[in-house]
Amino acid sequence: MSQVLLWVLVVGLGLAVLALARQVGVLYERVAPAGALAVNQSLKAGDKAPTLTVTTLDGKSIDLATATGRSRLLFFLAPDCPICKTLLPAVRSLARDEGRDTDIILASDGEPAVHRLFIDKEKLGGFDYVLSEALGRAFGVAKLPYAVLIDGKGVIVSFGIVNSREHLESLIEARDRGVASIQDYMNSDRGDRRLDTETKGAASGIL
Repeated sequence: MSQVLLWVLVVGLGLAVLALARQVGVLYERVAPAGALAVNQSLKAGDKAPTLTVTTLDGKSIDLATATGRSRLLFFLAPDCPICKTLLPAVRSLARDEGRDTDIILASDGEPAVHRLFIDKEKLGGFDYVLSEALGRAFGVAKLPYAVLIDGKGVIVSFGIVNSREHLESLIEARDRGVASIQDYMNSDRGDRRLDTETKGAASGIL
């Protein structure tokens, strides 16, 4: 009899743990992500983009500081960066969703032949693709994947390390909310109120 009771308790405890894990997952989904991690100390949102002209692999010239009326998202990647590859579907999705007013530029450095193979393999022919070590230095890129959003006036809007789709989308979200990063938004009074509201809502679902 004691063994039966013990098994009942074990099963009950297991179900309780599963229920708690599910609620934690719900809470995680409801709480806003931190967004792209801005670690660059040499640049800040509101700065004019570095005066730099780069050339794509197809020979197209791009002046990053020139006002074009369209935003530009620089996505720094490398063929041997696993996380970069996992984000490519998100980059394509972003190009479709934001293509009306935002151009996406893929940036890296190295041997052109290696990158042409990478472009063919990953079907990136529809993007402007730049190889420029100077570009990475100008934006202080130390880790990949990294992204920088420049507005239509040639001004840096947001930037940071992007390790997930949410991080990448947070750059656009930061632009739309008029803040330098989602981190800044969440640290603001508006962000604190939203986070408090969402956390309370998630907590009520647990109780």
